[in-house]
Amino acid sequence: MSSTENEDSHGPAPEGYDTWEKYCAATAAQFCFDAQPPIKGVWEKIPSLTTNAIFAALFGVSLVAFVISYFRARRQGTFFTVMMSLGLLCEIIGYVGRALSAKNPWDDMGFMVQIVCLTIGPAFLAAGIYTCLAKVVSVYGEESSRLPASWYTRIFIPCDVVSLVLQASGGGIAAASDDIDLLNMGNNIMIAGLSFQVFILVVFLVVSGEFLLRVRNRKKTYGPDAGFEQGEPAKTIRQGFMFKAMIIALAVSTVAIFWRSCFRVAELSEGWNGPLMARDDLFIAFESVMILIAVAVLNVFNPCMVFGVMMSSKWRKQGGFRKSESTATTSSDEELNVLRQSAQGERRATGFGNQRHYQSQGQYNGNQNSRYGV
Repeated sequence: MSSTENEDSHGPAPEGYDTWEKYCAATAAQFCFDAQPPIKGVWEKIPSLTTNAIFAALFGVSLVAFVISYFRARRQGTFFTVMMSLGLLCEIIGYVGRALSAKNPWDDMGFMVQIVCLTIGPAFLAAGIYTCLAKVVSVYGEESSRLPASWYTRIFIPCDVVSLVLQASGGGIAAASDDIDLLNMGNNIMIAGLSFQVFILVVFLVVSGEFLLRVRNRKKTYGPDAGFEQGEPAKTIRQGFMFKAMIIALAVSTVAIFWRSCFRVAELSEGWNGPLMARDDLFIAFESVMILIAVAVLNVFNPCMVFGVMMSSKWRKQGGFRKSESTATTSSDEELNVLRQSAQGERRATGFGNQRHYQSQGQYNGNQNSRYGV
C-alpha cells in the first residue's frame, strides 16, 4: 500500500507528520497496529519477534561454538574461524533487525539492516568452506586432484570477494536511498552479486564432486590407502571418522547455502513488494533454517578440530608436505603401478612412501621392486 492509499484510507496524518508511515515509525502507536485496513510501510508482513529472537540466539550460540573450537584447536584455522564469525555476526545483526521491526515495522532501519546483513552473511560462510577443499586435497594428495591444493583458494576466494562486494554495495545503495531509481539499482546490484554467488557455488560443487570421484577411482585402483598422501598428519587424519564426517558436513553446508542463495535471487527479483517478500514462512524455511543447518553441521564437525596443524598459516608457508624431509610424500603413479602389480594382501593395502623417503632412511637400494618385498 502506498502513502497515498494510507492517506485515502485513514485521512490526513496527525499534525507534524507528512504521512501515516512517518507517524507510526516515530510513535509505534497502538492505533498503527489496530488500523483497518492496515497501515503498511516497508514490510509486506510484520516479522515475528519470537521467531527472529530465537534465530538470533541460535546463531549467537553457533558463533561461540566456533570460537571455542578455535581455541581448543590451539588457534589453528584463523581464516576459517574469522570468516565463519563474520558471517554469523551478520546473521545475528540481521535477525536482531528483524526482531526490532516486529515492534515497529514502519521504521525502515530494521528492514534495511536485515536486508544488507542477511544478504552478505552467507558469502563469508562460503569463503570459509572454500578454504576447506584445499585442505581435503592436501590430505588425499595433489595426485588425486586436477589442480594444486592452493589453487582452489586462489580461484574461489577472489570470486567470493567479488560476490560479497556486489551484494554489500547493492545493499548499501538500497539502504541509503529514498529515490526509487537508486533503490531499484541497489536491488539489481544485489541480485547480480547473489546470482554470481550461485554460479560460483555450482562450480564449487562440480569441482568438489569431480575431485571426490577421482579419489574414489584411485581407491579402486590402488587400494584404500596406498594411492594417497603418506605423510603425517594427513595419513592419520584421512583414516579418522571425523574427517569422513566432515566431508559430508561440508557438502551439506554448501548445498544449504546454495539453496538459500537461489531463494534470495528469486525473492529479490520480484522487487521489494513482491509476493515472496510477504511469505515469512518461506523466508524462515529457505533462509533461516538453511543457514542454521550450514553452520550447525560445521560446529559439530569443525575443520579446525579435524585438520589441526594443517589449518595453520605456518604449515602453508613452509610448503606443507612439499618441504617435509621427515615424512614420505604421495607415491607417484609409476611407483603405484609397481605396487599394484607386485604387492599382495596386506602389503598392498598398507602402502609405502616415495623413493626420497627410503633413501633418507637408508632403506632403498636402487632396486625399485625390492621396496615392496618382491
